[in-house]
Amino acid sequence: MHLSSTSIAAGSYIGLDYAEPGVGGQNISPQLSWTPGPDGTASYAVTCFDPDAPTGSGWWHWVVTDIPAEVTSLAEGAALPSGARTWINDYGYPGWGGPWPPPGPAHHYEFRVVAVSVERLDVDDDASCASARLTLSFSSLDDADFTALFANPAS
Repeated sequence: MHLSSTSIAAGSYIGLDYAEPGVGGQNISPQLSWTPGPDGTASYAVTCFDPDAPTGSGWWHWVVTDIPAEVTSLAEGAALPSGARTWINDYGYPGWGGPWPPPGPAHHYEFRVVAVSVERLDVDDDASCASARLTLSFSSLDDADFTALFANPAS
């Protein structure tokens, strides 16, 4: 599998439009596209994680599961495909939560797509994001990722 974006190039800096309003952004979700998963792929999941967040456990910016197997891209700023579920991010709301690191060095943002062996994760809609991610790990067939950077403009 291969993951790419027309919004954010791998290894580059994330544009301010995709960041949280607290740092001057518009919190627009980035475009992502991926090559199909292996035989047996029944759905996909997409995540974005900041391992540099000063929390001791990083920061989850986006967790989307149950993306239908025939879907291999998400449009910039668009609604999710029918059937997909988005989980509460570490900001406390569902959906894309763009970068908003504290002032200082740039943070790394790890975007990942996962090919999943089931159409729908066996997780209640009101479950935690951590529960969804754990359940996802049991059904993963393959994945692809890229990392981009963002630094607080006040740095």
